[in-house]
Amino acid sequence: MHLCSLSSGSSGNCIYVGTEQTHLLVDTGVSKKRIVDELHTIDLEPEDIQGILITHEHSDHIQGLGVFTRKYSVPVYGTKATLEAIKQTTSLGELDTSNFIEIQPDLPFQIQDMTIEASTIWHDAVDPVCYQFYHDGHKASICTDLGDYNDYLVRKLSDSDLLFIESNHDVNMLLVGPYTYPLKQRILGDHGHLSNERSGQFIKELLNNHIKGIMLGHLSKENNIAELAYETVAQALQDNHFTSDIRDFNLQVANRSCHSDLLTT
Repeated sequence: MHLCSLSSGSSGNCIYVGTEQTHLLVDTGVSKKRIVDELHTIDLEPEDIQGILITHEHSDHIQGLGVFTRKYSVPVYGTKATLEAIKQTTSLGELDTSNFIEIQPDLPFQIQDMTIEASTIWHDAVDPVCYQFYHDGHKASICTDLGDYNDYLVRKLSDSDLLFIESNHDVNMLLVGPYTYPLKQRILGDHGHLSNERSGQFIKELLNNHIKGIMLGHLSKENNIAELAYETVAQALQDNHFTSDIRDFNLQVANRSCHSDLLTT
């Protein structure tokens, strides 16, 4: 199984996950051209994509959906409420809703040789989810845009070989930064975004002895920097039961402006 961030950040998100047979996108929050260009860097064509899984309806996760699906007829998966919200998003233009496929959290579904399961998360959207992918005894989990986590999410994401987890902001940078007070409170709230510190705590609960890669994503352009996210999470992972060298976890930070390294199980 392979996982690669094509774009990650507050301005747009799109992640590739796949096998030799199956090629999927999680969210299309950047332009069709950007998605196509980034797919080419990992030797894929847009026609190879067999499904788009939507986490929630915010623009930084769907703004490229209309143009991409008008050019390439691809099934779009999401919860009923999320798909309804997308249908009401006029900025996407005309959508072929016959390609929309409803899913339910905690109810596994199949696309080609991958089993996929959605999990409910806390965010200020109509019905946000994260996703877990299973293939040939391996598991990859993608979880961003959540204000906090609980035992349910730890259970759902545990035993993953690949992890893509939000590390959105440094709390101090956010507090002294230019955002308005209500926006700061939204981000810091239970239905906002994970801080670097909380991300490190979450990931530490998900550690195991077979992780092949951990990617930190959805970093805020204004309230975080890659080095700070990495160091904060790395510090949280230092005292663990699996290795004395956290480099064994292959911890990385997703790039905002280009694709990340390809993580492979």
